Amino acid sequence: MRAVLASEWTKIRSVRSTAVTLLLTLVLGSGLAYLFGRSFRGSAAVQREDFDPLFATFYSLTLGRLALVVFGVLVVSGEYSSGTIRASLMAMPRRGLFYAGKVLTGGLLALAVSLVTVAVTFPAAQAGLGPYGTSLGAEGALEAAVGACLDLTLLCVFVMGVAAMLRNSTLTLGVLLPVFFLGSQGLGNIPGLRAVTQYLPDQVGMVITHVAGPQDDPRWARDYGAWEGIALLGLWTAASLIGGYLILRRRDA
Repeated sequence: MRAVLASEWTKIRSVRSTAVTLLLTLVLGSGLAYLFGRSFRGSAAVQREDFDPLFATFYSLTLGRLALVVFGVLVVSGEYSSGTIRASLMAMPRRGLFYAGKVLTGGLLALAVSLVTVAVTFPAAQAGLGPYGTSLGAEGALEAAVGACLDLTLLCVFVMGVAAMLRNSTLTLGVLLPVFFLGSQGLGNIPGLRAVTQYLPDQVGMVITHVAGPQDDPRWARDYGAWEGIALLGLWTAASLIGGYLILRRRDA
């Protein structure tokens, strides 16, 4: 496993596009957090009694995580696009070990970037919000920060499983970005569809980060709680990883 991890790490760091996507996750998450904070600071929304500074804090991650999604796709399907998957499987014919090493390397990098992104995003948002900001000691703030890290990491790993099933970067991004990470937010505003879209992988982590909206408001309330949402995302991730492994094991490169 150590050799496989070293090999996967070499592949990731030697491709410029993967490093760019990780950097974009941090830049978009923290930069937009400050801008959103400044926007809320100058609006009438902060004067309302139900204003939630955690919504303004973590809303930027709904866009920043798109770069992390691209990273997850490139880590897995990049080898299929270039044809180097054949050489990789010749060097490591034990496909289960090869797959585990790839997912573990990408997942650990996603976790590290998520931790840094959330750690920078939180104070950036508070700087933008100014007197309307909050602190990690406030009720629900630390839970939301931890949940944001888990949400980002699990989403990235989920995407890696999907990429292993589809085996094509363009196809994977063409399915995930419009349907899961863009379309579901718009479709979720339609009352008849929200009962379904609330369970999609990009939606289930929004309760713990307070991005879903106030859960005491029937317009935004979900049928599950904060940690239940993270558990649902874990199930989505496990299902995609199993599917990716089955495809890798049964199909030729």
